[in-house]
Amino acid sequence: MYEDDTLLDLDSSHFNALFAVANRLEKLYRGSKVYVGVQIPDSDSASRQNIDLVLVTNQEAAVISVKNVSGFVSIDKDGNWVCTDVSHGKTETLTDSVAETKRLVPILEEYLQQRGVTLPEGYLSCKVICPNPGFRSIDPDSFPPDIITYDQWAKLKPEQKHSSYSGWIKGVLHGGKDKLQESFYEQLKSVLNTAPTSDRLELSGKRCVLGEFLEFKGKQEDISSLRKIKRSKVSKLSVEKISMFGLANSTLRVLYTPRGHRGEELSSESEGVTVKSNTEVVFQPLSSTKVRKYKLSSVVSLSLSA
Repeated sequence: MYEDDTLLDLDSSHFNALFAVANRLEKLYRGSKVYVGVQIPDSDSASRQNIDLVLVTNQEAAVISVKNVSGFVSIDKDGNWVCTDVSHGKTETLTDSVAETKRLVPILEEYLQQRGVTLPEGYLSCKVICPNPGFRSIDPDSFPPDIITYDQWAKLKPEQKHSSYSGWIKGVLHGGKDKLQESFYEQLKSVLNTAPTSDRLELSGKRCVLGEFLEFKGKQEDISSLRKIKRSKVSKLSVEKISMFGLANSTLRVLYTPRGHRGEELSSESEGVTVKSNTEVVFQPLSSTKVRKYKLSSVVSLSLSA
């Protein structure tokens, strides 16, 4: 059964917010890099822990959780979020987002250390960003400084070209730390560039879903053609609509980029196969217990982690 647009929107709205926040952070911090959907191995739980965003600048780094919530939000005595949607008369309680995000900091630090990068003390911090314009904070003074409310997010200004960080950047995201050696900065970015990440499924209508690609479903001859597309051999695929025998969009051209021996994308090379448009992509979105099936005709691209 195909997913309807309502389910597509439910899947993609949070992930679209992640990429929107990531893009804005890179504009706010000149020369910064934001990594989206990082999957860090956790020795304690013997599983991977998902980090929404990792922001890296030449002065500090931050583990960032994005909470795309709307309505009136307050913080209770235990740090939980009480979110009230007045228009629908619903109240929802979310667990302490700051505590959840802080828990990820030592996990990332341990992973980086295993990869040969030892972070200076205090270099890695955490933030929770609320980018939804419908977010309304009740008693803003009760929100801990690690939470950036929508009002604060909207007031953030890019750093000035010939001055140090200032305004909301300095007070909200930047701790006024000294610049680090360029070699350390580049080493850190190099490790994060090769860190495990979620697969990224881009859908028509500029919708995006992060999670894990599982398989293709469809006619036997189409599945046979698609068997070449394996995670170990392919880094990315894109879908082009074509028509045959006068039937518009009856078939699709799937172009895929081979993966190099070191896992890198070989962008100069591209191969392709032709399949029927009713072929499905089976995908497990992050933070969802349900496996989704998407029409290949609604897919723009699929990026596969190594």
